[in-house]
Amino acid sequence: MTTEVTAPKAPPKTSPSKRKTTTAAPQATSSGEMPRVPSFLQERYEKTLKDELRKQFSYGNVMQIPRVEKVVLNIGMGESIGNAKTMDAAANDLSIITGQRPVVTKSRKAISNFRLRVGMPIGLKVTLRGPQMWHFLEKLLTVALPRIRDFQGVPERSFDGRGNYSLGLKEQLVFPEIEYDKIDRLRGLEITIVTTAKTDEEGRALLRGLGMPFRTAS
Repeated sequence: MTTEVTAPKAPPKTSPSKRKTTTAAPQATSSGEMPRVPSFLQERYEKTLKDELRKQFSYGNVMQIPRVEKVVLNIGMGESIGNAKTMDAAANDLSIITGQRPVVTKSRKAISNFRLRVGMPIGLKVTLRGPQMWHFLEKLLTVALPRIRDFQGVPERSFDGRGNYSLGLKEQLVFPEIEYDKIDRLRGLEITIVTTAKTDEEGRALLRGLGMPFRTAS
């Protein structure tokens, strides 16, 4: 008695239009870097907030709509006059927070009482623009500020009269990248948000639209 062996049926052919397509993963650029993903805050500004500001202030030209131009972070390092190693520790903290290497600021005047000479390093500064700026702002508004103890909002009066806003933080630990066991000491830093707004009212409307938690008067 013989048994018949039949070949397995080949899968039915499908046209190219009916084949399932898979989404390709983002490819690295020619420089080897992965493409930057736009932040939620930037998308919100482009898709929603620009139109709201244009209607609120009746701008005739889209170029009049205020936008965030740059964010500047500063740390004063007067302590480095007696201990130069503290400058490296503070620079490392700023690099971790911003993802960008800080620039050393130097004194322009000599003050004998503080043993300060012209050209001595007295601070660190980082200027953020573009995607890095938007990602930092999103982290500041949604993660860092809510981590402040007994946080009740930021003051509305910290504008300079030209639509730019400055905010002081008492310690770098509000940023989740900083680990308490790996810092030498607590350091405060100043954050300045530079906008293209012409007045404080326009700058305040821009930052409030982005989610800046201004303190409400009780």
